[in-house]
Amino acid sequence: MELSYWWILPLAAAAVTITAWLYRRRRPQGTRPIAHGGRLTDLPEYQKALRRHRTRLALAVVLGAVFLAATATAAARPIQRTTEQPEIRNRDIVLCLDVSGSMTSTDAAIAAVFEDLAKEFDGERIGMVIFDSSSVQLFPLTDDYQFAAEQLTQAKEALDSGTGSFFDGTWNGEGSSLIGDGLASCIQSFPDTDAGERSRSVVLATDNFLSGEPIFTLDEAAALAAGKNVKVYALNPGDMDYGEQPEQPGAQLRAAAERTGGSYFTLDSPTAVPGIVQKVQETEATSYLAAPQAVVADTPAWPLGIALLAGSGMLLLGWRLEP
Repeated sequence: MELSYWWILPLAAAAVTITAWLYRRRRPQGTRPIAHGGRLTDLPEYQKALRRHRTRLALAVVLGAVFLAATATAAARPIQRTTEQPEIRNRDIVLCLDVSGSMTSTDAAIAAVFEDLAKEFDGERIGMVIFDSSSVQLFPLTDDYQFAAEQLTQAKEALDSGTGSFFDGTWNGEGSSLIGDGLASCIQSFPDTDAGERSRSVVLATDNFLSGEPIFTLDEAAALAAGKNVKVYALNPGDMDYGEQPEQPGAQLRAAAERTGGSYFTLDSPTAVPGIVQKVQETEATSYLAAPQAVVADTPAWPLGIALLAGSGMLLLGWRLEP
């Protein structure tokens, strides 16, 4: 234990010493002799009452000293210094949303799913990217969940209305719904400095209806993700394949996600949100400890408790000492 304001104790001791010295130097009060007073003071009852009175006075002095010492110690602010290593979750998640025309009717619902996902995570960093023919980072990786929730709410409102500046920057490329390019941009949202230290996941919401010539095909983007150890969890709002052929959009999206070690979900599946959360959380076996931090905590409980007990005793003695 340490005292932040240790100099209060010598000041309090000096004040008590000066007060006692002044009390001893005060002029004695005038007294008058009483004839035959010994007849009273020699009585056993008087001697017994006198001893009891002096004992109570001595106890009152002791309690007063304890009260002053305890309150002075509390005023000096006792603290406890400890060193802690906080546990940090080492997961990063990028929410990757296709805002092309074929997704217009379901993007607001997907934004609501993203809101639910953000509520389930605790300690992870979350970011969001939207794309059509080009990509825009809505917000970077952050563990400020209040900020992320505000951004997701604004995204849901913009996607509901379909107007406003929310889509600015997503039409700068040629073509539309360039899925591979969008996924590649989301993968590049992870900082290279954390490579190998944090698990990385992309929640990709798209129907995989390609329109145009992307720089990256979906397979190439999946290979990029696998090379960077990024798992892709695909969320398909449509899942309207026409047969079981591997070239169908849903089948291709499922294959790309599973190639990275991720999973495939449909939007209307009741297991989508808990399934994605569970899969992302399974990517981390253990957390890691951050740099040690010094923690200073006030510990005024014991001096204040002693002062309370001493003060209560003084009040009780004062009541008993009343004539």
